[in-house]
Amino acid sequence: MEWMSRFNEALGYIEAHLDTDIHYEKAARIACCSTFHFQRMFTYIVGVPLSEYIRRRRLTLAAFDLQQTDEKIIDIALKYGYESPTAFNRAFQSIHGLSPSAAKQQGALVKAFPKISLQIMIKGDVEMNYKIEKKAGFRIIGVKKHFSASVDESFTQVPLFWQKPLQSGIVSDILACINREPYGLLGVCTALDGQDFDYYIAAASTAPTPKQLVDYDIPECTWAIFECIGAMPHAIQQLQKRIITEWLPTSGYEYADAPDIEVYFEGDQQSPDYRCEVWLPIRKS
Repeated sequence: MEWMSRFNEALGYIEAHLDTDIHYEKAARIACCSTFHFQRMFTYIVGVPLSEYIRRRRLTLAAFDLQQTDEKIIDIALKYGYESPTAFNRAFQSIHGLSPSAAKQQGALVKAFPKISLQIMIKGDVEMNYKIEKKAGFRIIGVKKHFSASVDESFTQVPLFWQKPLQSGIVSDILACINREPYGLLGVCTALDGQDFDYYIAAASTAPTPKQLVDYDIPECTWAIFECIGAMPHAIQQLQKRIITEWLPTSGYEYADAPDIEVYFEGDQQSPDYRCEVWLPIRKS
């Protein structure tokens, strides 16, 4: 599995640089995807954000050094990226439940978070309905918000972004623009350089862009289009995780340089029968 091998190589890079600078961009290049997609995939696969995994691994190694070497606490703190003893002490206690000085004592109990290695686990107990389609480029019209924090932090803010246009009624203006497929309200995530991305709440349209809205051109791309059935947002969150952890590693495809798209159709989003779609941009591995 080439995809899995590249991801494990990226993990190896991270492991080798825990005591120095880790560049997310370099890890993503090793995995052959954007920084944005690498962080997103990591969170789905591992279950914790990349930044938190790195913090846990560094503090695990710091505990080893405290117990097995004569290095000073301040030197160990600097080694793992903490510029002050206070910051190191606070982070260490949050993980291990005791101070660095206490961890040096014989018999002190500390925690260990082992390094990870990706392996494929074939489940197949729940089906995923999807189709592969190549689509010409199309234009969307809507509202957008720029996110520049880490991917994991920013995605907790995306649901909050939806609230404002829904409450203001501007979603009605967006829906009025729909005149081509996909015929639904779109959530479009466009990865930019590094960790930045723009998120659009939009509609596919060839109409002129109203003054209060913005537009964006979706490039021609091949998409894996997944059917999602269930109450929002749980159903779509679970599907997105399964796509990354179950479908993508064994599919023979990898992320393409195009936005992620969610297509929301009319209906009661809290109904167990509600239907929407997830469009994953793909290319052959």
